[in-house]
Amino acid sequence: MSNASAWLFLVLSGIADVVWAVATKYAAGYTRLGWTLVSLASLAVFLGLLTQALKVLPLGTAYAVWTGIGAVGSVVAGLLLFGEAMNAARLAAVVVIVGGVVALKVLPA
Repeated sequence: MSNASAWLFLVLSGIADVVWAVATKYAAGYTRLGWTLVSLASLAVFLGLLTQALKVLPLGTAYAVWTGIGAVGSVVAGLLLFGEAMNAARLAAVVVIVGGVVALKVLPA
């Protein structure tokens, strides 16, 4: 697998992680069957994609980028889907996460 493919798998895994988090919230403690199935399927997808990406990418960098995608994506999903609040401190935290992810991607491993 190429380095570019590994990064693509990692990004897709991060997106699937956000889908998993949203579906798990909607599943309401796994009491709603449809959302439970979406949650479990997206869990399988993100684990499969992350596993493939880790065959090529350095663990520390890949995991940090993956969790950054999940964290920022979950904040955005919370804002858009669940009416969660955004204030200056939360925005600053998101900026720090994104900055750290970018730094890990561009700095030599």
